[in-house]
Amino acid sequence: MREFTAEYLETTRTGMWADSRAALSILDLDERERVLDAGAGTGELTRVLREESPGTVVALDADRSLLEHVDPPTVAGDTLALPFADDSFDLVVCQALLVNLVEPDQALAEFARVSADAVAVIEPDNSAVTVESTVDAEPTLARRARRLYLEGADTDPALGAVRDLFEGAGLSDIRVRRYDHERTVEPPYTEDALESARRKATGAGLATDRATILAGETTSEEFDSLRAEWRAMGRSAIEQIQNNQYRRREVVPFFVTVGTVPP
Repeated sequence: MREFTAEYLETTRTGMWADSRAALSILDLDERERVLDAGAGTGELTRVLREESPGTVVALDADRSLLEHVDPPTVAGDTLALPFADDSFDLVVCQALLVNLVEPDQALAEFARVSADAVAVIEPDNSAVTVESTVDAEPTLARRARRLYLEGADTDPALGAVRDLFEGAGLSDIRVRRYDHERTVEPPYTEDALESARRKATGAGLATDRATILAGETTSEEFDSLRAEWRAMGRSAIEQIQNNQYRRREVVPFFVTVGTVPP
């Protein structure tokens, strides 16, 4: 399973569910008494669930340092071997977890075991991400880097809707809703936006994905060429930022899949 820093999780989830929570309506959160947020990370989804549910929402993650960012109740534990008895919750939910698991079906089996009623997952389709930018080269380079990453990943970053996995887990009454997470960069620029541009200009951001990209059919020479173009793109972004001209819009499609646990 991929590991993430608190800074990464907070940055990539900033603003998610801020504009609309309609896609979460199929979770019936207003009726839930005990909810588990599995793989909660720094608790971005946990906070939304607590706002929408009158019951208790427990945040679970294997990384204790991430849970330090979440108000209790929290539990340190493995999503593939949940430390709870059968039927402990009436809803188990996760966000952007299964895309990082080699065996997502094993996690779903655990979710179904500890839930007495429903299981829900909120997963992105990273193959369908769109990027618009005032730096002409950025959308093309972003698509190229994403394609190479998907080819080398040992998990399924393009998981999206998981109806087939739910059926395999024996879940019924399966429903799916789509939610588009939009992230924009425009003046006045936040510190996160400035740091992102700096990481592009140095190639640091792309370098974190080097091992995954090279696990596909990309050669070291091809990666180095991509990184050189990426750094040039980053320098252009910084130049535009200095002139208050840089704008970027990224849309990541997420799919909320919910199913009922069999009696």
